[in-house]
Formats: sequence, structure tokens, C-alpha cells
Amino acid sequence: MPSKSKIVTEGDPLARVMAPPPNETEEQREARVAAEAEAKKISDAIDEELQRQAKAEKRGPKPVKILLLGQSESGKSTTLKNFQLMNTPKAFRAERASWRAVVHLNVVRSIRVIVEAMSETQAYHASTYSSPNTPVRTHAPDLFRSPSGSSLSRDARFQHPPLTAEHLKLKLRLSPLVQVEETLIRKLTPAGSGEMEATQLLCMSSGGSHAERVRALDRELAVNSQFAWKGVFHKMIGRTSQDGEADAGDPDDPSLVLHACAEDMITLWDDPVIKALLRAQGIRLEDMPGFFLDCIERVTHPKYVPTDDDILRARLKTLGVSEHRFTIKEVFAGGISRDLRIYDVGGHRSLVRLRAAWAPFFDDMNAILFLAPLSGFDQVLAEDESVNRLEDSVLLWKSICSNPLLGKTNLILFLNKIDIFKAKLRAGIQFGQYIISYGNRPNDYDNTSAYMRRKFGQIHREYSPQARTFYCHFTSVTDTKSTSEVLVNIQESIIHANLKSISLTG
Repeated sequence: MPSKSKIVTEGDPLARVMAPPPNETEEQREARVAAEAEAKKISDAIDEELQRQAKAEKRGPKPVKILLLGQSESGKSTTLKNFQLMNTPKAFRAERASWRAVVHLNVVRSIRVIVEAMSETQAYHASTYSSPNTPVRTHAPDLFRSPSGSSLSRDARFQHPPLTAEHLKLKLRLSPLVQVEETLIRKLTPAGSGEMEATQLLCMSSGGSHAERVRALDRELAVNSQFAWKGVFHKMIGRTSQDGEADAGDPDDPSLVLHACAEDMITLWDDPVIKALLRAQGIRLEDMPGFFLDCIERVTHPKYVPTDDDILRARLKTLGVSEHRFTIKEVFAGGISRDLRIYDVGGHRSLVRLRAAWAPFFDDMNAILFLAPLSGFDQVLAEDESVNRLEDSVLLWKSICSNPLLGKTNLILFLNKIDIFKAKLRAGIQFGQYIISYGNRPNDYDNTSAYMRRKFGQIHREYSPQARTFYCHFTSVTDTKSTSEVLVNIQESIIHANLKSISLTG
């Protein structure tokens, strides 16, 4: 009968994994022991550093913590970039080369939307005998709705001048962008790096049914916030100069293909027939995050280096929770240095909705900065096309205000993307047609924005577990100057409130 210790060892999967390989030579054993010793040394160093940081935090000033919340594409990542630009400008600008690749990915995605619209037009005119139930795109990221908000009828969506042979040749000449997008996505999200919602230019390749292309266009590249994608991009363009310029001698650099296609991309975007096609299908690329088609020549130049504004406008969807640390000076306590920690909760709807899951981990926040894009009043969620985007922001705001775990946390509301919101109102899109409770009131910015401020303020007042001040700002976080002024005031106010709470001031 086997001994008890032998039974335990044989039944322990960890012991089997850690056991030395059979028939191990003396040389292999020495190499294994050395590797294990090195791994233990690194592990011990990490533990010591964590302990050192924990002791330093206990001795030093209490950090100021801010949590960014909002639905996908609400502007959280752009707000974080503004914090970075404001507090660590050198580090922010040192990442230009990484953002250069993201800008290029944004350009390719915009062209993909146009090419897909052209493919749908071709399919429509070639489907005389096709089934009337052939699926058509009714949304995709919320851009493919009619100006009236209802899905465009199939016939109405193709009432525009027909595509010519030159348009089809142009589309064919842009086919190398398939490889550009595939290369950028592959380099950005290697196997095991995180969750991804990415598609290639299926419409420009031979594979993929129409229904698959419809579903594909509605998805977007997403990187896990814990994955160091910037480091990957630096390696991908490792043969760049110090300021981020491409090496013209590298034939595999995606930017060289983009530069070669630049003239055709400009021709495509400026073509009046293409403009009419996009209008007929309800596509407003200029409202799309990461829109750079108005400066293709500049951003595809071999020596292109992104500006601060380019980095703020660049779109890269993030998933998961990330922490960002800054050191700031307190003007209220003799210039003492203090840690500022910004927590970004990825905008995936399933994550921000599961408040019971994340709220307990953020009950010690000094403030929650909530972003609600007003421009989404005529759009629906990509995750659920039955839900209006602005309505979703209101419901999420209500859930945060009413959460007892966050009852003592200051809530700061950014009614964001007012630049796009104003443009839509000027274009004649009726706010009251989507926000029914608004009724027939004036369709101008002053009245509509004041209405939404009152609506969010009423929820804040009625659902907060205890009385707290309502902070609300109308913002366009891609506007660096105005946003930095707001963030400086918020940052100082939060620090001042934090000092008062621990009886250091007032």
C-alpha cells in the first residue's frame, strides 16, 4: 500500500509540473537550477519594490484618485490624454511614434467605410434577382442611420449618381490597404495580448459573404488596457528616427504603402459622387472618432510626426481597467508633491454596466469624472441598436448617482462633444425627435444643452444617497486649450477638498 506522502505527491498537479524532466542530464539540471534561481531573484526584487512603495505611500501624502467613467466613445481616453499632456508633457510627446501608427490605422478604417459603401452600392445594382431579405447595414458604429434617425429604406439608400468605371478602378488601386490594416492589427494585438474586435477589409478581398461584411464593419479594433501596445508599436517601427519619422528604406513599413495610396485616397474622399453616396447612406465620417481624411497628405507623409491635437483625435478602443499615475504640486499646502491617480474603466457596455462588480474597488475615489456625449442624441449603441446613446448615458449616470458605495464621492459631469452636437443642430437634425420629452422647444444649442444639464442635475439631486454638489461642464475634450483649463480647475478643487477632508486646510 502506497504511503500517504506518495499519494499526496502523485495527486498534486503542481508537483508534477514542477518535477524535473525525466532523463535530465547534469548540464540541463544546472541550467534549470540557474534559471529557477534567476526567476526567484526577480520575484524577490518585485516583492521588495512593492513593499517599498507600500511603506512610502503610508509615510507620504495620501494620493488623489479620479475615476473616469462613460460609455464607449464618450471621450474617456481623450480626457486621459489631456491629463497626461498637462502633467507629463515630455512623456506624452515621447510617444508620438506610437500614435503615428494609430492615426494611420484610423485613416485605413475611414477608407474601409467608404469602400464598403461602394461595395453595397455595387451589390444592390447587381442583385436584381436576389432575395428581398438580403441583409443591409442599418448601423455601424452608429454612423449608418439616416438623418431622421430611422433606418433608411433599401431603395432610398442608393438614390445617388451611379458609380463609374473610374470609381471601381480607384477602389481596386486602394486594395493594398488590406495588407496595411492587417499588418497594423497583427503588430498591435499579437496572440494572447488581449481582447480584440478587429476586422480586415473583407469587402476589398474575395472572401466573406455580404452578411459577414455587414457584421464585420460594425466591429472595431480594441486593445486590453493592461497590454503595452505602445511598446509593441515602437518595436514595429523600430527603424524610425528619434522623432518618429519612418525609414524610407524599409519596404515593410505600412506608412510607405499609405503614402503611395495618398493621392487616390484624396481623390476618393473629394469625389462628389462618393460624397452623394455617403449622404444617401447616412454616413457622416466627419463625426467618426479618429477622422483624418481632411488631412491625408499631411498624415501619410513619410516624415509625418503627430501633433498634440492629432494624438488627442486618434482613436484606439481600450478594454479593461487601467491606472495612470502623475506627480502634482499642491498650491494649497506649500507646493507639496502628491500622487494623482487616474483610473480609466474601458467603455465596453458589459463592463460599465456591471456596477456591482467594479464599484467596491473604487469606493475610495476622491471624484468620478463622468463623460456623456451630447452628440449621441441621434445615434444608437453599437452593442444594442434598440438603445439610444444619450438615453444610455442618462441611465448609467442614474446608476452611479444612486450607488450607496459611491455616496460620498464627488461626481463631475462632462457633457461632451458639444462641437459635433452644435454641428448636428445647425444641420437641422431635430433634437426633440429623438429626446421625446424635449417636445417642440427651440432646436438650438442654448435650449437643448440647458435642458440636458437640468435633466442630469435632477437625477443627481434625487438619486444621490446624500446631498452633494453638482459639478457640470460642457466640453469638447479634443480642444486642448479649453479642456486643460477645466481640468486644472477640477484638479485643484479635488486636491483642496481632499485636504479639507483630512483637516489640513480650512
